[in-house]
Amino acid sequence: MPNSNITLNRLNTSEPDFEGRLAKLLQREMIVSDEVTTIVSDILQQVRVRGDAAVLEYTSQFDAFKAETMGDLLVPPELMQEALDSISKEQRDALSHAVERIRTYHEKQKQESWTYQEADGSVYGQKISPLKRVGVYVPGGKANYPSSMLMLAIPAQVAGVKEIVATVPTAYGEEGRLVFAAAALAGVTELYTIGGAQAIAALAYGTETIKKVDKIAGPGNIFVTVAKKLVFGEVGIDMIAGPSELTIICDGKTNPDWIAMDLFSQAEHDEQAQSILIASDAGFLEEVKKSVDRLLPTMRRRAIISESMSSRGIFIQVKDLQEAAEVSNLIAPEHLEISVADPDALLDSIDNAGAIFMGRYSAEALGDYCAGPSHVLPTSGSAKFFSALGVYDFQKRSSIINCSEAGAHVLAGTASVIARDEHLEAHALSAEYRLKRSDS
Repeated sequence: MPNSNITLNRLNTSEPDFEGRLAKLLQREMIVSDEVTTIVSDILQQVRVRGDAAVLEYTSQFDAFKAETMGDLLVPPELMQEALDSISKEQRDALSHAVERIRTYHEKQKQESWTYQEADGSVYGQKISPLKRVGVYVPGGKANYPSSMLMLAIPAQVAGVKEIVATVPTAYGEEGRLVFAAAALAGVTELYTIGGAQAIAALAYGTETIKKVDKIAGPGNIFVTVAKKLVFGEVGIDMIAGPSELTIICDGKTNPDWIAMDLFSQAEHDEQAQSILIASDAGFLEEVKKSVDRLLPTMRRRAIISESMSSRGIFIQVKDLQEAAEVSNLIAPEHLEISVADPDALLDSIDNAGAIFMGRYSAEALGDYCAGPSHVLPTSGSAKFFSALGVYDFQKRSSIINCSEAGAHVLAGTASVIARDEHLEAHALSAEYRLKRSDS
């Protein structure tokens, strides 16, 4: 098998303007053309005004699926179950094992209501409530992702959401059964084969058939991403997702073939995916490059991997592991592998990462399918302020304030002073009225 000999971007922290060069290679700006924004805005408006008719038209136009009625796009529970019953035992066992692990992990994320009582009898606290109805957008079109169905719907189910509405682009061949089967296992209550901005619009605004949701979660292409940004405020959204990312910090002791394949595992998503390796050993970086060149020709998606690695892949040489952590924090990757002898020693130095994979055996691919945490993660540097999707994304927090008479007297004086300083007389009087005795 011939070598690929692709050219990789190389950086060294000792070189001038390292951070500037890194920023250019990361290309984090979401550059959206006016044309895309116009197209998405029109789709949103058409679905808002024309409902089902617009959804059917756009499904025919963009997904090449001619549906006469919305019933043609609905996958009822009995068809989800039929799909589950039709897959092989090996496939069902794998999905069931993943479901068990994902549910076990997310059960530990559940937040509970709490209160405390002060000496004067006042009670304060927080009430946790699940969202009532959520939409999960499962990407598809060129391929199917049953894992994404599980990673989106199960946290919502664990949170206590009663109505989980899933949309997925028209099923891709026979493999589409796996997505429907995953929906059955994950507790999806409604499933529609709708993709793109029209799916986001239907979930956000509602149609004659699809009742609007409270929040939309799930990644998609640029049209889906722009649609989610534009409907935010009308409904909640989880985050804005970009291309998939992996950064690996390695001490030079992991098998180079393992590292190369881990880099491929992200690069094969699409040409815009980004795979980055950080190491202090220049010789090890060369060994991984040799593995990349030798293994790439054996890969089914080698054309996509080659383009991704050539245009977006980066090998970074640092002076030591501590500097590697500092560089990783600059990148703020979606996925971070700490492939070193003692990953715990480095963990406290990591501030920005969507998911952290510790040690040589924790391949990022395990997290994609069955480790337990959701694989819906912040991208494009947003791990600096966003977190992995979880149960908390499907729960609301309401403050509880129950003042006793004595407590109201204590608070009213403070509130009155601050309110009058802000020239809000009614606020002050509202508080001061509580200072008067009820029998006076």
